[in-house]
Amino acid sequence: MTAAPAYRRLSVEERRSQLLDAALRLFAHRAPEDVSLDDVAEAAGVSRPLVYRYFPGGKQQLYEAALRSAAEELQHCFDEPREGPLLPRLSRALDRYLTFVGEHDTGFSALLQGGSVVETSRTTAIVDGVRRAAAEHILSHLRVTDPGLHLRMTVRMWITAVEAASLIWLDEGKQPPVEELRDWLVDQFAAALAVTAKRDPQTAALSEQLAADD
Repeated sequence: MTAAPAYRRLSVEERRSQLLDAALRLFAHRAPEDVSLDDVAEAAGVSRPLVYRYFPGGKQQLYEAALRSAAEELQHCFDEPREGPLLPRLSRALDRYLTFVGEHDTGFSALLQGGSVVETSRTTAIVDGVRRAAAEHILSHLRVTDPGLHLRMTVRMWITAVEAASLIWLDEGKQPPVEELRDWLVDQFAAALAVTAKRDPQTAALSEQLAADD
C-alpha cells in the first residue's frame, strides 16, 4: 500500500500567501468581477469558510490584498543597480515589466482600465502608487534629487505611454514581438527627454549625459 502524503499545517502567513497566489493566478486571466470566492477556494484546494477566515471582508478584501501583492511585484520591476548607461538599465526594467504584463494578461487590463465592480478609491490608490514608484525609480536612475516640473511631467507621461502601449500590445495578440516593443519604448523615452530638453535646462543636461553614455 502507498502511504498517504503527510499533512503539514501551514502557518498563518503561509496560508495567506497560498490564498493570494491562487487569487492572483485567477485575476491574471479573468476580470475581477468574474472571480468568486468559491473559485479562489477551489484553486487553493481549501474550503470557502477558510478563505473567509483569512479575508473576512470577502472578495473585496481579497482583491485589494492581491492587488497590493501584484503592485509590489510591479514596483520591483524597476529595481535595477544604478550602474552603467541609463538606457540599457531602462531596457532591463522594461523586460521585467513586460514579462509581468504578458503573464497577467486579462488581469493587467482590468487593473489599468478600471471599470471593475470591485474598483474603489483604495484600489485606484494602489495602482497610482505603482505609477509614482516607477517615476521615483526612473528619477533615481537619472540621479536627479530635485526634479523640476518639466522633467517630472515627462517621466510621468512616459509611464502613461508605457501603460497604454502595454494594453494595446495585449489587444493586438502581443504584437509586435516583445523585444521590439521594449526597444521602441526605450526610444520613446529618449525622444521625450530630447523634446523637453528644448524647453528645460535640467532635462537638456540629462539628454547630453545620455548622449555621452552612448
